[in-house]
Amino acid sequence: MENKKEMRDWLNEFKLSHPFVIAGPCSAETEEQVLKIAHELKDSDVSVFRAGIWKPRTRPGGFEGVGEIGLKWLQKAKAETGLLMGTEVATAAHCKLALEHDIDVLWVGARTTANPFAVQEIADTLAGTDKIVLIKNPVNPDMALWLGGVERLYAAGIKKLGVIHRGFSTYEKTKYRNIPEWQIAIELQNKFPDLPLIIDPSHITGNRNMILEVTQEALDLNYDGMIIETHIDPDNAWSDAAQQVTPDALKQIFKDLKVRKTSGDNDFEQKMTKLRANIDVLDANLLDLLGKRMKVADEIGQVKKDNNVAILQNNRWNEIQAKMIAEGAKKGLTEEFIIKLFKGIHQESIEHQERILNS
Repeated sequence: MENKKEMRDWLNEFKLSHPFVIAGPCSAETEEQVLKIAHELKDSDVSVFRAGIWKPRTRPGGFEGVGEIGLKWLQKAKAETGLLMGTEVATAAHCKLALEHDIDVLWVGARTTANPFAVQEIADTLAGTDKIVLIKNPVNPDMALWLGGVERLYAAGIKKLGVIHRGFSTYEKTKYRNIPEWQIAIELQNKFPDLPLIIDPSHITGNRNMILEVTQEALDLNYDGMIIETHIDPDNAWSDAAQQVTPDALKQIFKDLKVRKTSGDNDFEQKMTKLRANIDVLDANLLDLLGKRMKVADEIGQVKKDNNVAILQNNRWNEIQAKMIAEGAKKGLTEEFIIKLFKGIHQESIEHQERILNS
């Protein structure tokens, strides 16, 4: 698959003066709920109304969606509001029903993206469709798996493609429900700059109070749009209550978001060229320092080998981590960043020492 300007055609056809927006409830619950939310979003920046019809649950016993009946509610909402309709599909049967009910936008969820067999089944079922088909990142931080899903859909002759960044699952507890791992989405964006990229702040944060913050960060990274879960009574939603916002709150988010220009005047470009040159020099210095640090790690490995001492010294590592977190805070660096950075350095150091001990 090659990057092509035509990948953006479906998005350009909307002729929007603002980012592309998909919004609506996590789950379609009742016909009344669907219609009420759709009408609330009708005269706003929302282009596509979303509602989950089939809801994959991590454990059995939870609400798993209303099923096919909900598609009829979406048809009615479209007729009454003129909004396009979108929903998640996870099987060939879902795809067939969505097409039969003329759903405009389909997306493949994170759990499904992680299964190439399931994605291929969906691609085969949707082959040649003129519907917009989006694919969320897989639950695990694997860019190749995400891109592989896009390639399967592309190979099936689906022209209107895009990706949704919804964050990645982790065993560690952080302020996010799913850690953004921005660098993975940026890498995909660099490979395919014309493939529309949409942020899903609802699933990244799991917290309605963080929606604006994460959406703004995505727009600052030149994302094309957002998919935000919206409910008339979020606290009593049948699924994912904590991450849904009211229609009024959503409209306020639209007002508060700042859409940046993608380029500036000559003065701007000159300043950026100078600053980027400084960054390049500093990055080279960082690599030089890391190389020197690893040479010391090699010497430590040799001393451990000579004295038959185990590589991992937990007390020493904990001391380093605590010290670096404290020092990093003085320099305006977040604890999350320091932990990630030094975990990576520590892992590389261990691998250097292992090579010494096993040589």
